[in-house]
Amino acid sequence: MSQPQPAPRAAVVTGADSGIGRATAARLAEAGMDVGITWHTDEAGARETAAEVRGHGRRAAVARLDLTDLPAAARVVDDLADELGRLDVLVNNAGTGTATPFLDIAPDTLREVLDVDLVGPFLCSQHAARRMIAQGGGGRIVNVTSVHEHQPRVGSAPYCAAKGGLGLLTQVMALELAEHGITVNAVAPGEIATPMTGQEDTDVHREHRPGVPLGRPGDAREVAAVIAFLAGPDASYVTGASWAVDGGMLRMGPMAGSHLKSEDWRRP
Repeated sequence: MSQPQPAPRAAVVTGADSGIGRATAARLAEAGMDVGITWHTDEAGARETAAEVRGHGRRAAVARLDLTDLPAAARVVDDLADELGRLDVLVNNAGTGTATPFLDIAPDTLREVLDVDLVGPFLCSQHAARRMIAQGGGGRIVNVTSVHEHQPRVGSAPYCAAKGGLGLLTQVMALELAEHGITVNAVAPGEIATPMTGQEDTDVHREHRPGVPLGRPGDAREVAAVIAFLAGPDASYVTGASWAVDGGMLRMGPMAGSHLKSEDWRRP
């Protein structure tokens, strides 16, 4: 049976150069954690995130992570843990996608999306879990999936396959790692105003989304708040769950289908 855990002290957040990753790194630093930050193409963005972490009085470590270079890339988790002195939390946030009809998707595109969104988190989590077990005291792993962990989207076959797989991987990891005091959960964002959705620096309260019950896209900090909860001591009895942060989007289901007025949904 797992024992009570001390407050987490060090975290690694992949893809923390912008968007949800940056907001999460800042939120975890605010909660008192040192943070390892990874980036793929935007080193300047990662340095800005590190400055935010240090602004909260915490240490920051920065490293490049290319999840198409597997399995070698996953060792970055150990490198950052070495620099920070330990590892209590891993947030698998780095991701990619495509807007391509199923019949037109090339094998290389399929492999890239699956590597970045599924195989990469799998391997990074192995490194993190082994480190947590060796140091003792348990830990937290949070996988950032998507509402498309649960529901499909036209034009996003590899992305949906990867996120759906990551959702079930989360559940298996939760079962197997529980005896070591490691909890594993998923956070499934809906439309969030980030560079990935072309909405960097958007005031979400000025945007209108009639198909979302709350009527707007989400802010990255709203996702980060849920991740921080799952990464912290108040979520010590939460594992194997997927937390939708989507303004109610998933609850629409058949209502959205029966109220559509055009065939636009058929195109990515």
